[in-house]
Amino acid sequence: MTLTEQIITIGIAVLGVQFTRWLPFWIFPANRPIPEYIRYLGKVLPAAMFGMLVVYCYKNVDVFSGFHGVPEFISGVIVVALHLWKRNMFLSIAAGTMLYMFLVQQVFV
Repeated sequence: MTLTEQIITIGIAVLGVQFTRWLPFWIFPANRPIPEYIRYLGKVLPAAMFGMLVVYCYKNVDVFSGFHGVPEFISGVIVVALHLWKRNMFLSIAAGTMLYMFLVQQVFV
């Protein structure tokens, strides 16, 4: 890419990001109430997204070979337990990730 093409690409990326960040404020200004459908989506979408992430994380686990998905399931149980105990998403995700990496690199080699 030439310098001009790089500058244009960066400019388009900046405009795209800014547009998507400002769009909700343009569509739903502060002086108008938020529609009930949008409130409903705000309640159900976070749980749906996490459900999809869980399915995505476990989709390639083969319970019939290797370690039968043991490190994945141990880490998943720890994430759920920590989250139910502390209610801290960052702690749950960080601890589960670190435990999984430790298990696959040190224990289940």
